[in-house]
Amino acid sequence: MQRYFITLSYDGTAYHGWQIQPNGISVQEVLEHSLSTILRETIAVTGAGRTDAGVHARMMVAHFDTEQSFDCEQLVYKVNRLLPRDVSVSKIEPVTEDLHARFSAASRTYHYYVHTGKQPFSRQYSCELRYALDFDKINEAAAYLIGEKDFKCFCKTGADVKTTICNLTEARWVPANEEFALPIDNTVTNWCFVITANRFLRNMVRAVVGTLVEVGRGRLSLDDFKKIVDGGTRSDAGESMPGNALFLWEVKY
Repeated sequence: MQRYFITLSYDGTAYHGWQIQPNGISVQEVLEHSLSTILRETIAVTGAGRTDAGVHARMMVAHFDTEQSFDCEQLVYKVNRLLPRDVSVSKIEPVTEDLHARFSAASRTYHYYVHTGKQPFSRQYSCELRYALDFDKINEAAAYLIGEKDFKCFCKTGADVKTTICNLTEARWVPANEEFALPIDNTVTNWCFVITANRFLRNMVRAVVGTLVEVGRGRLSLDDFKKIVDGGTRSDAGESMPGNALFLWEVKY
């Protein structure tokens, strides 16, 4: 049996997340269907993470096992011909059987995009905030997230996890404007939250962003934020932000 890593990207707008769901189409489902159709056997794929409904991925990695041999570049071409236009495979490569798309990942990076004003060309991939934010204060609070900590306050209630401890190595807000970006209104401020960790809890990134926004609005002080991180519950943290502005950006092994 040979294991293969498959690298793909997708626009999550039309999907009920990565994982197969009983009540809606998922990215995992369309990928498995395409591989199974081409290879003429039942192929099960395991992803590096489980993005929620509407969440996108610039880079998702998954693995599958098969006894068949094939040309990887040709399989990429055939799979892309069969996949919907909002899912694209960039690479398929053989790996050793001990490598696991989820458990072997050393880190994952997410980006969350916001814009402070009405912006028609960003509405599907960025969250519109109709109030001013103090990003200096937000970044001061974000810096407190760095390190190995218990992040149960940002974990969705009822999540089936053995531990809520994660090791964050990056958490910062940066301006998202670029010279050759989409035709956007330059009077509107665009920001991107970059967060990297060895693992993430269910709904964690959107809960972190929602709580940081409360700091930026002046509704939470830095001390309040620290108390939530140190020992708060999910109900103490901010609301979960919309999924359309979240991207799984990179997975490292």
